[in-house]
Amino acid sequence: EVGRSLQGLPVLCALKDLGAAVRKTSIKTAVVVAVPGSDARRQALVLASEVGMSLLTMPRPDEWLRTESTGPRRIELEDLLGRAAVQLDVAGLSELFSGKTVLVTGAGGSIGSELCRQIARFGVARLVCVDVSEFAIYQLEQHLREAHPQMQGVYYTANVRELERLRAIVQAQSPAVVFHAAAYKHVPLMEELNEIEAVQTNVLGTLNMARVAGECGARRFVLVSTDKAVNPTNVMGASKRLAEQVVQGVAALHPQTQYVSVRFGNVLGSSGSVVPLFTKQIARGGPVTVTHPQIVRYFMTIPEAAQLVLQAGLMGESGQIFVLDMGEPVKIVELARMLIRLSGMTEQEIPITFTGLRPGEKLYEELLADDETSVPTRHPKLRVAKTFGPLPEIDALLAWVAQAGAAPTATELRAWLRALVPEYTSTR
Repeated sequence: EVGRSLQGLPVLCALKDLGAAVRKTSIKTAVVVAVPGSDARRQALVLASEVGMSLLTMPRPDEWLRTESTGPRRIELEDLLGRAAVQLDVAGLSELFSGKTVLVTGAGGSIGSELCRQIARFGVARLVCVDVSEFAIYQLEQHLREAHPQMQGVYYTANVRELERLRAIVQAQSPAVVFHAAAYKHVPLMEELNEIEAVQTNVLGTLNMARVAGECGARRFVLVSTDKAVNPTNVMGASKRLAEQVVQGVAALHPQTQYVSVRFGNVLGSSGSVVPLFTKQIARGGPVTVTHPQIVRYFMTIPEAAQLVLQAGLMGESGQIFVLDMGEPVKIVELARMLIRLSGMTEQEIPITFTGLRPGEKLYEELLADDETSVPTRHPKLRVAKTFGPLPEIDALLAWVAQAGAAPTATELRAWLRALVPEYTSTR
């Protein structure tokens, strides 16, 4: 209440009157303690940008484990879009990981590396990290050696498309749990000239990893999927939907292994996402390019996504596809405006331009297909999608990929995908 004090500090004004209070008192900096992702934080950012005041906040709970500093820092986009911390079954995850060997593919990527960081906290005996990028796996190795010197880390450069290489790795390491995060995910790149790459990595690579996980007797296999697999309109999304079906098909061949998939939307700050692009455009003085004024996406932070993947991996029963509670969708143009304000600039200084939807791009993403329903689980942010329809014949799938070679026609490839993923509707 204005005029009173809170823990010895005077209450100067309501949030809506922040501008007037700043002009009256010459305050230059404020610390925001509102709940992450709350309207109050967003409103404070807008008002602060209008009066030239900088905002600080306290670290989020997920940062306490990763930073030496617990003092105030500048507000970041995650503070405005983030949500309450994920409730983890710490005891269950400790039982799943402690003293075990865990393998992560795509370990050098945004989600894969965060999975490795999270898993390392649970006392694994050995963490096997696999990535096709030499530099990415080197960076991950340096980080994990410093953060977890007592943990045995094993680092492979390998391509998930090479079955025998994966088989040799798995036979040598005997993982109890496998997280498969290796994938091509950039929609426009996979939509033109690179369609076969999406199929060979996202479909064949998933099949390879799922097969060898079952052969070695792994307890659990978790596929990191995407909301773009739902009613896909592009090759990347269709390839990930087919990957989900492949995992369900392999599950029937290896009943001793629990195979699950986890779908979620866009991850803030991940490689190839709009946030790094917008940040670079703002640093250059603009303009910030948005494809369409009405385009919306679901977002979550990298730590939240990784934690929910771990939780789903713990809870899942074989063949299940988990759908994450992604919160409310965010207009990309509003995301751009928030980033501009976080930089201390205005739209007059950094304009926003609209460039048009790219091939295969939707105005909005969905979390369930038209013929799917979902049921709740004991975790408030996880639901299970009930999927229908036949699963692909593994031998037929392998035969098509083998005969297609390195350069099938785009028309032939899309027709093959449509036959296996009937909900796939290409715009090309």
